[in-house]
Amino acid sequence: MTADPPAAEPPAAEPPAAEPPGSAEPPGSAEPSSGRRPLVIVDAANVVGSRPDGWWRDRPGAAARLLRELVTDPGSDTLVVLEGAARGGHDPGMAGSVLVAHAPGSGDDEMVRLAGDAVADGRAVTVVTSDRGLRERVTALGASVAGPRSVRP
Repeated sequence: MTADPPAAEPPAAEPPAAEPPGSAEPPGSAEPSSGRRPLVIVDAANVVGSRPDGWWRDRPGAAARLLRELVTDPGSDTLVVLEGAARGGHDPGMAGSVLVAHAPGSGDDEMVRLAGDAVADGRAVTVVTSDRGLRERVTALGASVAGPRSVRP
């Protein structure tokens, strides 16, 4: 009678993943610890207002231009928040690869709500704005921030 061959050894564990990319990467490019895609929330009013190109004469048109020109990270989900007259620039829903949301009131309050919900859900969140008050509110929730140039060509 012959003996059974010894059981095969289990495969070696995969090496640990490399550290997330540094701050030189586009906003939201680091994978969150939960394994979910990072979320980039864009303060459309602030990003549009960062260029004095006459946007105040046609807020809906300026919002539509921003959505066409927005530079996004394919590894992240991007959400653009429109408020006030700019809501006429695009209906809520998808605009290419970007999700558009309409703020029912204050855009800042809506972005704080959205960032807080996403952080509580375990997502890495970056809010794109140069608004000091908004930056303070979202970083207090655990989100990071980036300036308007991070999403403009």
